[in-house]
Amino acid sequence: MNVDLGVGLALGCAAITQIGFLCKHRGANSVADVDFRRPLQSAGSLLRARWFALGMAAAVVAWVLHVAALAAAPLSTVQAVLSTGVVMVAVLGAVLFGCRVTARQWGGAGMTAAGLVLLVATLPGVSHGHGGYAWSTLIAFEAGMLALGALLLAAPRLGAPRHHHGAVIGASAGILFGVSDIALKALTDTAAHGLAAVLLSPWILVAVIASVLAFLASARGFQQGDAVSVIACTSTGANVTAIVAGLAVFGDALSGGAMVFVQIAAFALVAAAAVLTPAGHGHLPEARTA
Repeated sequence: MNVDLGVGLALGCAAITQIGFLCKHRGANSVADVDFRRPLQSAGSLLRARWFALGMAAAVVAWVLHVAALAAAPLSTVQAVLSTGVVMVAVLGAVLFGCRVTARQWGGAGMTAAGLVLLVATLPGVSHGHGGYAWSTLIAFEAGMLALGALLLAAPRLGAPRHHHGAVIGASAGILFGVSDIALKALTDTAAHGLAAVLLSPWILVAVIASVLAFLASARGFQQGDAVSVIACTSTGANVTAIVAGLAVFGDALSGGAMVFVQIAAFALVAAAAVLTPAGHGHLPEARTA
């Protein structure tokens, strides 16, 4: 295990991921709204949009770095580094894409990154190989997260306030991305048994299905809200899902004694930031331009 290498790869992944998200936000707002009843038509429309295609190319590079980071370091450590992306998106969005970032959003992004980094910084060191898991635990966790992601995706139809639709759908996309990341982590353990074992593993199907759903949900979220809020909620949903999986499924232990209270405070900080970050104003006036 080369944790330093994993951290470096995850940092590069975080930066490229946020650039990709910002490109996809611009591209998604140049095409018709995503229709989950016509997934192929919606996906084709998105991929034909220049900015969205550019964002997907960035996402592929980030995915390769992410898989490499997961193979080199514990899941919770990788996700803690990726959590810095919620600050990166505010900086990159304001500097490169002309996004309006409110003081409230800056505060929420900073709180999210601080909470997630603090959580993992207080985890005890890993003294054994990472990646091992019990099948029953992983199946239960993945099923629960898929159900939660689907519930959030349906929230707009269930009466969620319209100005929160983008953030809620973004959080759903993040959870679904997290489900895919967890399946990928399981596959890095399976890879020790050879390529055939990976191709025959059911987790490759879970990773693909979750990725496709997250792809469509993310684009729909971009069409419903401003870039920084939606991307921050997506990143936070993915990071929290994966960090909890690291603790509950892959054996990344919590600290004992007084440090547990620090970790509880870290989770509370992330929860508070999730409420603070969404700007609540939906699309920016220029959001639907080509």
